[in-house]
Amino acid sequence: MLNVHKTRHRMIEVDGVHLFYREAGRHEACGVLLLHGQPSSSYSFRDVMGPLAEVTRVVAPDLPGFGFTEAPDDYPYTFEAMARTIDALTREIGLERFFLYVHDFGAPVAYALALASPDRVMGLIIQNGNAHEEGLGPDWDGNKAYWADPTPENRAKLPEWLNFRGVRHTYVGDIPDRLKPLFAPDGWHLDWERMSRPGLVEIQFRIFADYGAYVARFPDIAAYHRDHQPPALLLWGRHDPYFEIEEVLAYARELDRLDMHIYDAAHLLLETHHRECAALMRDFILNVQSSAAIR
Repeated sequence: MLNVHKTRHRMIEVDGVHLFYREAGRHEACGVLLLHGQPSSSYSFRDVMGPLAEVTRVVAPDLPGFGFTEAPDDYPYTFEAMARTIDALTREIGLERFFLYVHDFGAPVAYALALASPDRVMGLIIQNGNAHEEGLGPDWDGNKAYWADPTPENRAKLPEWLNFRGVRHTYVGDIPDRLKPLFAPDGWHLDWERMSRPGLVEIQFRIFADYGAYVARFPDIAAYHRDHQPPALLLWGRHDPYFEIEEVLAYARELDRLDMHIYDAAHLLLETHHRECAALMRDFILNVQSSAAIR
């Protein structure tokens, strides 16, 4: 018999997309939907899926434009479109209610799902995922200028980041030297191997360009937090080169049930702290389930 705690790797056709996803755990258990960031894939969750599968059903898809997922040529590559694709996946595989992992470019997808169907969300696991203006420091000013006026001139002013050096920077950029030896280079080499396929860099830019539409929805997300008060666990690497640490307090301002853990770590926290995070996520999921059962 197949050990349900072991990760299975699957392909499925949903929403016109040939979507790759990883799955572990019992089919009848409550779910956790792990949504990766840029430039990564579901491979980011390789070390936490087994421990989480002991208490929940774990589903980790490669978003369109990433990993092994293949979308048609006319796919729009907006976060709303990605959310529709992931929503179609959850309904196809019978994942009715779930915890959402909110991280980096997975955050806009997660919140699109939550805003569309708040009753399906059992809780939030927030890991270096931004949802407030406080998290966007001065380095985002050029991005904001491009979103407001997406001219070739404003695009030319953006830093060069959709390249191998940019991918590596996501892992070890702007962090203390003491942390850099903790990162295996496999991650950024594998991410760049997938991202450097023909046409993928431009697709990545199209996804980035849509992040401005996500920023415009920050007031809606704040209202969702205040009105629905989902239980939340926040796991944060404090040496994040993209999101300011003030983002943590912005979440705390809106969420009454928020357990916060800040680590001496980087943007890709699971690369160095997967054991600690897996243990906290397990406890969080079990506690939320227990509280729901008592009510």
